[in-house]
Amino acid sequence: MDENKFLHEVERRAHLSREQALSVTIAVLQELHDRLSPKEADDLAAQLPHDFKRQWHAFDVPGREVRRTHKEDFVRHLVAVADLSPMQANAGLTAVFKTMQMLLGSPSGQEGEAWHIFSQLPKDLKRAWLEAAQQV
Repeated sequence: MDENKFLHEVERRAHLSREQALSVTIAVLQELHDRLSPKEADDLAAQLPHDFKRQWHAFDVPGREVRRTHKEDFVRHLVAVADLSPMQANAGLTAVFKTMQMLLGSPSGQEGEAWHIFSQLPKDLKRAWLEAAQQV
């Protein structure tokens, strides 16, 4: 899946404009990057489309600690960075999670690399990840 198809999925699923889909995708990637261990962040980066991979690595900071963020932190970040309402931010988070699962070839959100991501999330983000997997 390339960046264009990824963004199209986010647009369609969250009912966002292309600009909003890009903003929400980058914002979710940033929050997710900082939530994952550096090793897991590198593993996920290998699966991302080229431009998103480059953006992902721009978030790298030597010796960084894992930020223990929760769903409300993700949503607050999306509202602020992507200039969305909380409802749009929630829909955007779900759309990006679902599209990432599609990218990773994980229909339930719990296979392969998706499992590694899921296993590092707190309970509230695990629920959001699994709810995203249920979307058609």
